[in-house]
Amino acid sequence: MLKLKGILQDMGQPQAALAQSLGVSSAAVAQLVNHNLWPRRLEGELLRGRIRAFLSASGVNDAAIAGAFDEADAPVLKPVAKPCVNVVSKEDDSMLLPKQTLQPATRKAFGLFRDPFDELQSAEDMWVSPDIRYVREAMYQTARHGGFLAIEGESGAGKSTLRRDLVNRLAQNNDAVLVIEPYVLASEDNDTKGKSLKSTHIAESMMAAVAPLAKPKSSPEARFAQLHRALKESHAAGYRHCLVIEEAHSLPVPTLKHLKRILELEVGFTKLVSIIMIGQPELGVKLSERNADVREVVQRCERVTLAPVDRSRLKEFLTFRFERVGKALADVMDDGAVDAIVARLSQPTRQGGRDGSVSLLYPLAIGNLLIAAMNLAVQLGVPKVSADVVKGV
Repeated sequence: MLKLKGILQDMGQPQAALAQSLGVSSAAVAQLVNHNLWPRRLEGELLRGRIRAFLSASGVNDAAIAGAFDEADAPVLKPVAKPCVNVVSKEDDSMLLPKQTLQPATRKAFGLFRDPFDELQSAEDMWVSPDIRYVREAMYQTARHGGFLAIEGESGAGKSTLRRDLVNRLAQNNDAVLVIEPYVLASEDNDTKGKSLKSTHIAESMMAAVAPLAKPKSSPEARFAQLHRALKESHAAGYRHCLVIEEAHSLPVPTLKHLKRILELEVGFTKLVSIIMIGQPELGVKLSERNADVREVVQRCERVTLAPVDRSRLKEFLTFRFERVGKALADVMDDGAVDAIVARLSQPTRQGGRDGSVSLLYPLAIGNLLIAAMNLAVQLGVPKVSADVVKGV
């Protein structure tokens, strides 16, 4: 650690102020003052001159400026009575990042030929925690044996991955299950914002999957009766039927109510159709037990929430992802960076008079943050992603 850090503290100036003056990132300044690591893209002596000019303009004496780049014997601590007004609150930072891409220089520096967080290529690329294993198995058993299941999860939690895994698993196991997936492009919960997915559209998709050569009847009543007959014939041939609806949070309430009637299509004691709805947390709002309009659905539908990656398993998750692309995690980041990712993707909350935090450790958010940190580490010329680099993203 450089004495420069102590000088900044004595001045009451945050490192961000120095970074702004130099035209570099806060992470670059953090690497400099904490680890004496200088950005490769800037000439060292020129940068020292600009730092001296900043210190001089801030009223620092010449003796302190002369020793600013010496190593400090021990961390310089300054007790404060209250938080510094210059420190920017984390609540003002963007918690989540847009889609990030590994830059060519980053791939070369870390020896990566595949993005560890890119679209999964096979079921073996899936990291399965106990929570994910439960959701995965619930979907599989519903598809094979019947039921009504709603999967809720934030964007980037892995919902679409689990849907793809279900289809792949049924095919690999040669299970006699027809998966029916209505198209949900531009689907909205009302016709003002887009096209709502109605029960007639779902019935058309089911008919096309079960009896693709049959000519649809003209009247709605005749079409539903035709669908029921086609499902019975398919069941007699040894097939089960699973209706999988993505973006289910966009389903209008009437369609949700009609799904209960589709679920009741049966032959004897056997249900002909199982239903899996996949959607964002808004789906849970529509399926609230306080919503009297969908009480018939709520009483029959099992709800499962796809939780974020547990903090204690984040390192396990990252290790798995990097091993899948032939890279050891220790060659990319240190343990401090793992803790920094947890801190960065934890949003403080206050409920019931108690302070808490909400975890945003979803695979997509983790991947975007770490890729941005890797790109920044290469720009700074540091060999690994550290906590300071993560904080500087």
